[in-house]
Amino acid sequence: MTAADMADETSWYAVRCVFQWDAWEGAPYEERLTLWQAVSMDQAIARAEDEARTYAGDNGHRYLEMAQCYRLATAGRPDDGDEVFSLLRDSPLGKEAYLDHYFDTGHEHQGTPTED
Repeated sequence: MTAADMADETSWYAVRCVFQWDAWEGAPYEERLTLWQAVSMDQAIARAEDEARTYAGDNGHRYLEMAQCYRLATAGRPDDGDEVFSLLRDSPLGKEAYLDHYFDTGHEHQGTPTED
């Protein structure tokens, strides 16, 4: 495979963008993962950020201009069980304190919001 062929080859990328829902009580933050097929991480991020701005504008949220990208390690279309995002973080916190600090603060809105 030549460098030119590799430049045209697409891969799947997951991009996490962060939003704030200003209209909700407490103005919660949303971390949203979207999946993109692109030729590079930069292209995937650019496409995701364009969509993030549209999503934020259409829903009255604020995009916080923060995107993190992960290239999926899959040779084809994503399938059951494929890893779509991974983030390593160094922390001096013990396991319970780490989970409480980052994932179980008691202020999470889990699931899909429903309309009454």
